[in-house]
Amino acid sequence: MENIHIKNFKGGHVHFIGIGGISMSGLAEILLLKGYRVSGSDMKDSPILHHLSQKGATVHIGHQASNVEGADLIVYTAAVKEDNPEMIEAAKRQIPKMDRATLLGQIMQTYSHAVAVAGTHGKTTTTSMLSTIMLNAQLDPTILVGGELDTIGGNVRVGNSSYFITEACEYVDSFLKFHPTMAVILNIEEDHLDYFKDIHQIYESFLKFASLVPRKGTVIGCGDDPLVRRLMENLDSHTITFGIKEKCDWMARNITFDELGCATFRAVYKDQDMGYFTLRVPGIHNVYNALASAAAGWAMGISRMVIQDSLSSFHGTHRRFEIKGERDGVTVIDDYAHHPTEIKATLATLQNYPHKRAWCVFQPHTYSRTKALFQNFAEALSGVDEIIITDIYAAREKDTGEVHSRDLAAAVSEKGQRCIYISSFDEIVEYLDSRAEEGDVILTMGAGNVVEIGEKFLNAKRAD
Repeated sequence: MENIHIKNFKGGHVHFIGIGGISMSGLAEILLLKGYRVSGSDMKDSPILHHLSQKGATVHIGHQASNVEGADLIVYTAAVKEDNPEMIEAAKRQIPKMDRATLLGQIMQTYSHAVAVAGTHGKTTTTSMLSTIMLNAQLDPTILVGGELDTIGGNVRVGNSSYFITEACEYVDSFLKFHPTMAVILNIEEDHLDYFKDIHQIYESFLKFASLVPRKGTVIGCGDDPLVRRLMENLDSHTITFGIKEKCDWMARNITFDELGCATFRAVYKDQDMGYFTLRVPGIHNVYNALASAAAGWAMGISRMVIQDSLSSFHGTHRRFEIKGERDGVTVIDDYAHHPTEIKATLATLQNYPHKRAWCVFQPHTYSRTKALFQNFAEALSGVDEIIITDIYAAREKDTGEVHSRDLAAAVSEKGQRCIYISSFDEIVEYLDSRAEEGDVILTMGAGNVVEIGEKFLNAKRAD
């Protein structure tokens, strides 16, 4: 696979196994717009697949051997195993294969200014913030983001300049196949423990990633995160720190919050007053994301005014404290938080949002994460009027029977937080329908399909 390069297949037929994923679909669209013929398969239909079909891709629902016919190159995700019928057929036909991360890394190589945003949390929002800054600075970037950004009408934008920006995920060491000239590292914490042995291995992976940046490149990192600060001290490239608590190059001071929990702060760069920044996305975690974006934009030579205006106009991405709607005076909000640190930040943001009572419906994501961080989840799930926990979203995993949402709900209850377990989405909607009152807020939270609960609630008619 090391000798295969996407440039050698220019104009050829590339087939994506698992094309419906947020990153895979974005890569497929980039290749379409660069003149490749694209096909792909996925297990179920989705708006993403309809969009790709409209762009010219051939999309198959379900995996079967005949789907790879005529393909010159196969691209697959980490979730696709060797026993997949399309993988087996590709091997029979001796069609070259490449994993998603390798393709993304090779695409990055074609841009002289390639920005990769990494971290356990905040990647999508920070990538979206910085993308907005770069767009407003007329840099005409190519953008690949792990969520839907209204500014670009989806999760991908193909520009005509030397600038490229993407998220960089650490899972299965994917980001070690990238070629960034600038890296942003937001935080380093325990996660993906179905792959990583412990926090030390995670740190080493991030250090290797940061070391991919050439000496003349730039690494921007959070100085308030002890592991990021330690990493920054072990690099040869130019480094820039940002933070709120520790002494950093970029700092936020005089932070205040409005009635919706959105911050205004004075930014300081190396003791130089950079003026006040006002955000339209809530929470202290977004102050960190904004500082990272400002630091990266400034390092690119973008003016302070463009950075300020861009951040003040940024309204977030879908599934990041997204207000879904209101029914009978009850507001429904959805958030992607699925790690204990993210959950704490999201629930703190919810507490600052105007409400009579706050409800949280949480869907744990993967058995391995729930088991490995069980006590952290039990501690993080607190501070609202009532929490409902539904079944664990399996994603790429199989249920080993070692952990259950019922156990987590009991552990949360033992800490004094009102919490119950309900398996069925319809039963959760009925439960909320009979109890939520005007002025209440319902937060659906998790990286799976928990968003459907809020949508069902909004679409349902209150029972008489």
